[in-house]
Amino acid sequence: MAQSSKQIQTQAQQQIQTLSPQQILVVKLLELPAVELEDRVRAELLENPALEEGKEETANDDYDEEAANDQTSMEDGGDTSYDSLSDYLNEDDIPDYKLQENNRSKDEQAEEIPFSDSTSFYETLKEQLGERNLTEHQRELAEYLIGSLDDDGLLRKSLDSICDELAIYSGIETTTQELEEILKMIQDFDPAGLGARSLQECLLLQIRRKLEQGDKNKQLLGIEEKIISECYDEFTRKHWDKIKLKLELNDDTFEQAIKDIVKLNPRPGASLGEAMGKNMQQIVPDFIVDTFDDGTINVSLNNRNVPELRISRDFSELVEEHTKNKANQSKESKEAVMFLKQKMDAAQGFIDAVKQRQNTLLTTMQAIVDLQRPFFLEGDESLLRPMILKDVAERTGLDISTISRVSNSKYAQTNFGIFPLKYFFNDGYTTEDGEEMSVREIRKILKECIDSEDKKKPYTDDELTEILKQKGYPIARRTVAKYRQQLNIPVARLRK
Repeated sequence: MAQSSKQIQTQAQQQIQTLSPQQILVVKLLELPAVELEDRVRAELLENPALEEGKEETANDDYDEEAANDQTSMEDGGDTSYDSLSDYLNEDDIPDYKLQENNRSKDEQAEEIPFSDSTSFYETLKEQLGERNLTEHQRELAEYLIGSLDDDGLLRKSLDSICDELAIYSGIETTTQELEEILKMIQDFDPAGLGARSLQECLLLQIRRKLEQGDKNKQLLGIEEKIISECYDEFTRKHWDKIKLKLELNDDTFEQAIKDIVKLNPRPGASLGEAMGKNMQQIVPDFIVDTFDDGTINVSLNNRNVPELRISRDFSELVEEHTKNKANQSKESKEAVMFLKQKMDAAQGFIDAVKQRQNTLLTTMQAIVDLQRPFFLEGDESLLRPMILKDVAERTGLDISTISRVSNSKYAQTNFGIFPLKYFFNDGYTTEDGEEMSVREIRKILKECIDSEDKKKPYTDDELTEILKQKGYPIARRTVAKYRQQLNIPVARLRK
């Protein structure tokens, strides 16, 4: 009884994983597509005088071998240590970030950091567009409007000019009224604010979406709407007293309304991932996949104009010169040596990170090719087998988040065209008998059935379900309806 009355204190330890600067650099480089890597390398060359273009010299071969071992250990959660510089450094000279790096546990892995799965505006909005019942003409208009949005997700062109562009460049006749209706539909997409023609309209769309969803205090949202619609000029100029006087608001209500308004997103497109402009420009493939008549498939990186990198020999000699008479060094000389060594350390770290990026990308792409070999031999979409990130991760020994980073924003040039890496990842459908089928294969058969139907009497989803069952694809009616919608094919009554 005495023991139960006592307060028992317990102490729990929690291990918090942190990433070294080198690991963060590797992660960031993994995410970059070919064009952005080139820009990043050029920027590093300008920023770090210890780094220069050219092949690494023979004198660095021993260092390279050690660095390669360190790269392998980092995949297992270890860290890179640049021993070639350690002869010049005592503990007081070692940069803080280097000490943190050497004190890290081998169990800590770079893959644990959060990451975002980024796609372009165009891909995300087209997915939402696919959920709407539209005629082919309406779909063309919608896709053109989506393609006209700027990086913020706003429409800066007038509908009149878009009308002219459609007629001149695409041979599509429309009116501003018709475009206005399509634009209103796009403005209903997520996130709220997309398709706005001004910042004012962007904010109003977000406020009105909250009102429609019954979010928060409707009275307060109504006041926020009035501030933006009736007092926008005063709002942009921060003439708060004029707004309060015009709308007859007390201080508390006004302050709460302004507090909510400034939380709205003036750039809704940024929350969708990459700017659409990048994806709509000419695509530069990150991989070249060549398929030969004998069945050989060769995978290589498209390094384009990315130069080879090495430590500057002049910089290395400068460090050696400054460290010859270590005992009699002045304070200024020691600080100079410290600066030089930090630059060399950063330069070698960048070289190693670029190499690790290349190795990881090649390993991942080779695994994708091995898993989807029939497609790379024939180019037939229906041959793409079910494959998820986990499949590639298991084959390569890399973490799933690493595979995701490699797959985002990367493209592969094949004998059959250029494809985003995400194209090769394919959902699977498992029948009651445990047989795994490719969703793409089922969708292809479904489309063929609909294309060959009697348009005077199109198949219902129930009839399509029975036809697919007879062809060896025993899937449920609701699944047929889902795949039909994904193909942007309307229901039977609208196909007459």
